[in-house]
Amino acid sequence: MKEEMSSVDVYAAVRELQFLVDAKVEKAYQHTADEIRIRLQEFKTGKYDLVIEAGKRLHLTRHPRESPKLPPSFPMMLRKHIMGGRITRIAQHNFDRIVEIEVARAGVKSTLVAELFAQGNVILLDGERRIMMPLRSMKMKDRDVVRGEQYEYPPAQLSPMDMTVDSLKKLFEASDRDVVRTLATETSVGGMYAEEALAIAGIDKGRPAKSLVDSEIQLIANGLSELFRPLKEGNLKPNIVLEDGKEIDVLPIELSRYSSHQKVYFESFNQALDEYFSRHVAAEAKAEVVERKAEKLGVYERRLRQQEEAIAKFEREEAENVRKGEAIYAEYNTISEVIGVIRGARERGYSWDDIRKILRDARKAGNKAASLIQSVDPAANTVNVKLSSVSVNVNIDLTVPQNAQAYYDKAKKARLKKEGALKAIEETKKAMAKETPAPPREPSAKAHPRKPRWYEKYRWFYTSDGFLVIGGRDADQNEELVKKYMEKSDVFFHAQAFGAPITIVKAGGRDVTPAALAEAAQFAVSYSSVWKSGQYSGDCFWVRPEQVSKTPEHGEYVAKGAFIIRGDRNYVKNVEVRAAVGIRFDETGCYVIGGPVAAVKARARYSVEVEPGEFSQGDVAKKIYRYFLEHAREEDAKAIRQAASPDRIAPFLPPGESRMVQ
Repeated sequence: MKEEMSSVDVYAAVRELQFLVDAKVEKAYQHTADEIRIRLQEFKTGKYDLVIEAGKRLHLTRHPRESPKLPPSFPMMLRKHIMGGRITRIAQHNFDRIVEIEVARAGVKSTLVAELFAQGNVILLDGERRIMMPLRSMKMKDRDVVRGEQYEYPPAQLSPMDMTVDSLKKLFEASDRDVVRTLATETSVGGMYAEEALAIAGIDKGRPAKSLVDSEIQLIANGLSELFRPLKEGNLKPNIVLEDGKEIDVLPIELSRYSSHQKVYFESFNQALDEYFSRHVAAEAKAEVVERKAEKLGVYERRLRQQEEAIAKFEREEAENVRKGEAIYAEYNTISEVIGVIRGARERGYSWDDIRKILRDARKAGNKAASLIQSVDPAANTVNVKLSSVSVNVNIDLTVPQNAQAYYDKAKKARLKKEGALKAIEETKKAMAKETPAPPREPSAKAHPRKPRWYEKYRWFYTSDGFLVIGGRDADQNEELVKKYMEKSDVFFHAQAFGAPITIVKAGGRDVTPAALAEAAQFAVSYSSVWKSGQYSGDCFWVRPEQVSKTPEHGEYVAKGAFIIRGDRNYVKNVEVRAAVGIRFDETGCYVIGGPVAAVKARARYSVEVEPGEFSQGDVAKKIYRYFLEHAREEDAKAIRQAASPDRIAPFLPPGESRMVQ
């Protein structure tokens, strides 16, 4: 799952933010150690919240965290110097993950720098680009980010936007790696986009870079140009990529590696970034509030949570240390050379300060070995070395195998701690079982009269994560749903097809998840005329309730059950046309449910999938009924006969002919 923005993401987001040039800075907030929020007033379109999380993301958000009552020192500094000023420039530096926001107030210029790479920062500069205050003070091998120092950019990489055949040729001739690693590490394009460009060019990504001939280099240059043309021209297709109903990536353009994945499309990339990143942040913030307001968390529950968190921590430590040990062996010659050089310098009487200076001069001169050494720690007698996949601390008094073994020993220690924590969890669970009543038994299979819920006269289902979704069966129900039941926090869906039902996701004050949006999209498309036409995929869109209106413009006519949509639509394309019918047992009894496949399977004891086919609703309902009886447990069959007859199954089937999917 993607955790931070790439250079390509930054380029697309900054391009969209240009409308904020001349906007007024109203206030600044700091919500966490890494996250700040700038409140802006754009005089034509209104107020906006720009969220910046050091090392991760920068975008507009509709899900801001609650403002802290006592602001830390950094936002107070921002308020002192840029509040009331106007933005004069928003720019990405050199296609890197660095964004600069220049603000002018009373003729004085300040610059807010957002560094979105690992160990990133947010830094306020004065008019001479001296650091007035960083979010975090940091001293690194190539620069110091502390108050009063002149701001320096981190070492730059080549921009893929400006690559020519000649520059690519020089890059490949000097490389001893394959072509994809060369592009990914020597330019700011990143591995995923390097693979995409090579796929467009038709060049094997594993080819040694030195082996490429001029005609192949020309193909790669063309591939990069074609890949980034939508970015330069502003023809973006912002989307969130889903896998098994879970979001795994957010992109400004479509990539071939995700061609078979389901996607949710957005009008702007900032909206897509906000949906991808901020929904999780908002959910976490709400969970924190609920937790703070809880009167008391049981002793055993708190202990269990701490133990589970400890296990996750030990697993991360074990994996990280194994990875570092393997990296040392993989780069055996490099580590051996570093140890030899530093040990030799110490034996010749050089101090650690002398070694630092020699390394700094060597890096400036372009020495490759020196550039691998990130920092030195005289107290620990170690140097930090940047390898191709990870940075490692190398003790110069140890051999290469001994340095690798030190990391393996740390991994073993973490594994033993994890095993101890797992045993402790079992003891905690046993103690909890003694103190808590026995869990309720699985709902009885006995059939008894079940009181219908208010929404069951419509088409309905619950998503796999608990959101109620309702849809109209006709024009009257469409009107009723929107006028009577749609609330401000809900989401309105409609398929891109004639005769589609109005579909509403009832949010209940929560943020609707991407998984729920994907399931609602399948519901909206599958229960529309797309099914009747025998198609196996269709498109739909979703909007917020305030965009839905029954009031026509002059000369317009709005038919019964139809509505006018104003503003941007969020499109979901190529949605699979498929549904499921299931039998659910719960405390209310045994009953039929239907809807998207993932939602039904998550809630039903027995289920069957259907797709557009050649049998009538009645015939398919009978086939499904027989299937349930054949596959149900003996004690459940009686309840199914009474509560799930074919006439109760048929209303859950999409309109038109169908067939069971075996």
